[in-house]
Amino acid sequence: MLELDALSRRYGDVVALDDLTFEVPTGQLFGFVGPNGAGKTTAMRIVLGVLEPDAGHVRWQGAEIDAGARRDFGYMPEERGLYPKMRVGDQLTYMARLHGVEAAEAQAAADRWIERLGLSERADTRVEELSLGNQQRVQLGVALVHEPSLLVLDEPFSGLDPGGVDVLAGVLAERAEDGVAVVFSSHQLELVERLCRSVAIVNDGRLVASGPVEELRRKHASRMLRVEVEGASEDWWSEVPGVAGAGDREGAGVLLELHEGADDQQVLAAAARAGRVRHFGRAEARLADIFREAISA
Repeated sequence: MLELDALSRRYGDVVALDDLTFEVPTGQLFGFVGPNGAGKTTAMRIVLGVLEPDAGHVRWQGAEIDAGARRDFGYMPEERGLYPKMRVGDQLTYMARLHGVEAAEAQAAADRWIERLGLSERADTRVEELSLGNQQRVQLGVALVHEPSLLVLDEPFSGLDPGGVDVLAGVLAERAEDGVAVVFSSHQLELVERLCRSVAIVNDGRLVASGPVEELRRKHASRMLRVEVEGASEDWWSEVPGVAGAGDREGAGVLLELHEGADDQQVLAAAARAGRVRHFGRAEARLADIFREAISA
């Protein structure tokens, strides 16, 4: 398990991380999301030892992380860190050797990952001659070639076409099934929702929501109603205490948020008075809804 414990970091007067705490279990995909400038990259760089925190601790499997532990980690930065004139196969072999893999095994591992990532026809191509999507695949191969126990990926799906997204998603799922802890940031919330079991949402360097995706969706959905009333006025629900419109109006339908103490049966009664009720039920929550609510709180 990866533990971030009360991490704080400042850049002059700017607070990048403010007492950030969450855990990434082994054997699952974990989404790390937040708006631009929320502190995600800073937190990742602290985990990898690129930056030092002003306060707090990072632990792996219960112990403080040192250089020896980090040698076993895989990192994929948002900005590509490849040698542009090096050929793909040589790049992966070289990176495996830097992580302490013996020469023969490094070559074999490079060959395996080149094939798995769909780069077999590009093995002898210089990185600078590849498309941006294929460069992204090479960057992932660099992170994987030494078989890390922890993968830290910063915007790994950026620049990938749908085929590339499927390949990357499949590889990350396989790594998680093999017991690897995989944490990645992404602004593509629909992908995070589809792939990840748990998430942490940060804003202004602070943790604003975290936990299993399904649990967060259930909590959010318990406060949201989708109601369709034929012939009703636009704000028919405004008479009910503790109820607010949440936008997303479609025809006669409206999405309503129930604040603490609000009674859904009062909403149903008001809907029946307003017109013919065509639909009344809990709204399915999306991670995007949870994200917007968390960062606006």
